This record gives sequence, C-alpha cells and structure tokens, in this order.
Amino acid sequence: MDDDPVEQAVPPLEHVRWTRRPRLNRPVLITAFEGWNDAGDAATTAVRALAEQWRADPFAVIDPETFYDFTSTRPTVRLDEAGHRQIDWPEIQLASATVSADLDVITLVGAEPQLRWRTFCEQISGLARHFDARLVITVGALLADVPHTRPTPVYGAAYDTDVSEKFGLMPSRYEGPTGITGVLHTACAEAGLQSASLWAAVPTYLPGSPSPKAGLALVRRAARLLEVAADTTTLETESAAYEEQINELVDADEETSDYVRHLEQAYDEEGMLATGDLIDEVERFLRDQG
Repeated sequence: MDDDPVEQAVPPLEHVRWTRRPRLNRPVLITAFEGWNDAGDAATTAVRALAEQWRADPFAVIDPETFYDFTSTRPTVRLDEAGHRQIDWPEIQLASATVSADLDVITLVGAEPQLRWRTFCEQISGLARHFDARLVITVGALLADVPHTRPTPVYGAAYDTDVSEKFGLMPSRYEGPTGITGVLHTACAEAGLQSASLWAAVPTYLPGSPSPKAGLALVRRAARLLEVAADTTTLETESAAYEEQINELVDADEETSDYVRHLEQAYDEEGMLATGDLIDEVERFLRDQG
C-alpha cells in the first residue's frame, strides 16, 4: 500500500555528501549530537570512542547549509600547510565499520542542527533505509542528581514493543517538549525502522565538565546491547583521573561536599538510582529544555 512506511521509496538523499559508498549488511546506526543532550560531552565521547575502536571509516557528511544557523554554530577559519585560509563548516559525519561477521555499524556524530529538523531527520532515516539498517540507536546524556563517586546510571528506552522486549529496554511513554533525538525516533517509526535510546546521568554540580565516566558507562551499555566486546582501558584511565580531580574540587567546598554526601547516601540506600527515578529525570530534563 502507498501509505505503508515500509513500502515507501527511500527519499532522495540530496543533503548527503558522499565520499564513498560502503557495502554493509543490515547495519546498526548509532548517533550522538553535540549540544543540549550531550551533558559532559558523554554521548559524543562514547560514540567517537566506539568509532575509533572499530576503526570506522568516514564515507559521507550532511551538508550543513540547510540545517545550521551559523550565528549559533559558527564555522571556524584555519590556515592549511601552504598558509591558505580554509573554512571548516559544522558537519554531521558518517562513518562505517564491520565489527564482526554478524555486525556492521554506521556512526553519526555532529552538532545538533538548529533548522529544518523534519527534513534533517528524513535524511537520516532515509540513509538508514538506504542501507537497510536493522536498528537506530541514539545516545544522550543529561544532568541529574547523582554523585560522581558512584557508578553512572544509564537508562535505555525503546520505541516499539519488539525492541524493548528483545533488548530489555523500557518502553518510551514520554510526552512533552523534545529535541532532535525525539524527532529522529519519530522519523524512524514513520519509515518502519526500529530504534532505541540510551541516556547517561551526569552530576548536576558538574554542568561544564567533560565526563569520561559517563562516556564509559554509555560505551559499556551500547556494547552489551550490541553483544560485542569493548576495550574501555583508555576511558577507564580517564575516568579515574576525572574522579580524583573532582574529589579535590568537591573537598575544597564545604557546601558542595555536603551535597555530594547527601547524594551518596540516597544512592546507597536505593542501591542505584531507580529506573523509574532516572526516567523521571530524563523526562524532567526534556521538559526543562522545552
């Protein structure tokens, strides 16, 4: 039928700039966007770490001209080796890798666009359909009332029952303001693509600090979901240094130190931030952004 999203033709990918056309077998598309849903740079850190570990090879970018307000996400100028001035425009970069005999992946990382979200997400979902992707995963991070001294909670949600049951994820029931990830999941559903999201919690008292610890938690959770091994040695080393540095800063401020002890006590009494509480944190975060 014409109105069946699975039967619709793949839309023209006029905003995709190809450098090569990889041959992939039903890949998993993993995405992370810089900006509002990347607290502590954890989401982009995680996906970039996976891409590097898998030796993902870039094959395309999304042309930024249509989707970015360059007064908000500014291009940068640099001098090349010959001393000529070059403009580096904000881009969404796509790379591909064969992780195992059973798993091909596409990684997508870049700044959240400001403009034409529907068109942008149609391009991403169209690209996923072009490669007959089996699953689309969005990776995000948010600020929440969690202590940096405890394991980072990660919440997983799925957008249809089959995916939630297969991967042990919570069904998504959120209603309210959303970001580019929410629009992308809707575009995937309309295109007949299965999708899921992973969210890590970053301490609210560290809003501007990169969090390799949350990035590490997302890498581990994504690896479990995909049933692949992940070498996390580098992120573990960075996480230990991060925790030590934050400990020194917290110990130097009595008010923050008391607050962290309160969070630790609440965390220990619960054993971990309860799934329902983390879901509430995710939903509160989305509404606050709106």
